[in-house]
Amino acid sequence: MIVIGADTHKSTHALAAVDAATGQLLTEKEIPAKENGHIDALRWAHELGPEIVWAIEDCRHVSQHLEHALIAAGERVVRVAPKLMGASRRGEREPGKSDQIDARAIARAVLREGLERFPTAYLDESAMEIRLLCDHHDALVNERIRLTNRLRWNLVILDPELEATVPTRKLDYPGQLERITRRLRALPQTARVRIAKEQAKRIRLLAREAEALKRELRDLVKTHNPRLLAETGCGPLTAAILIGQTAGAQRFATDAQFARMAGVAPIPVSSGRKDRYRLDRGGNRQLNRALHIIAITRGRRDPQSRAYLERKEAEGKSRMEALRCLKRLLARHFHQLLTTPSRLPADETAVQIS
Repeated sequence: MIVIGADTHKSTHALAAVDAATGQLLTEKEIPAKENGHIDALRWAHELGPEIVWAIEDCRHVSQHLEHALIAAGERVVRVAPKLMGASRRGEREPGKSDQIDARAIARAVLREGLERFPTAYLDESAMEIRLLCDHHDALVNERIRLTNRLRWNLVILDPELEATVPTRKLDYPGQLERITRRLRALPQTARVRIAKEQAKRIRLLAREAEALKRELRDLVKTHNPRLLAETGCGPLTAAILIGQTAGAQRFATDAQFARMAGVAPIPVSSGRKDRYRLDRGGNRQLNRALHIIAITRGRRDPQSRAYLERKEAEGKSRMEALRCLKRLLARHFHQLLTTPSRLPADETAVQIS
């Protein structure tokens, strides 16, 4: 078997073919990041041997076109986290950094860690659509928050008494914005007043756009995996994040791989007779956030989850440590739901907590 490491960039991709049995570098190639370059890469790879695995650094904003071309051609593709590539490169005999050095490091990271430990890249167009819409929703919300903060500071200067009557985190409510706009119209129309009025108008528009996008995401989730919406703590936005960021749960052979990608798998830091585990600060932080929201909500509303958290706290764990344990169980449960959304019996949709 031959592992081809790919270091991807906007204009070119560096490829390095490594023998899986010996770790020896066989050959290297650089291709343009275009369709003809992808075809050339496939032709070159299959001249090396019949059994090929492509290892691509997980930078999907520049690697997705190559990844999609390889998957469409029936190739096996695995994604390698950048930090694994960095660790592999530091272990190379050749010092320094270049695209070819990185490509070799990517291939050898797969050999060092074991091919079965890497998620297989999976082409799920509907999940990609959901992910893009989630990102756009987040951008709208962040812009609304930024404008809300600016509007509040303008109100502090223009009308401190009015600003003091607006509750914290409620300035972007429609009723509050209408009241603020009426007051601004009564003031002398200076540049600051005009800016504040435009900010209020833009905040209302962003809120409407975000709400419309939320409804669209709810409909997409119902089509893609309706069972997620029946889960306690899993609203339409959280469900959309799970689908979009997972990008095809079939690419994870086990729930442990899914948990590692979500950053909820504990990392062993044992020494001598002490067995300890620490928090994983890596992984996909959006997936981690989605599982955290679900865990927090279940801890309040689900009796089984609440009892589990209380039991963990009775064992001496802090509240956050107990939540991390619950998030790991939820990762197992949602991996199953995402992998087989239409085949799970109704009585299996409840997470088993023990």
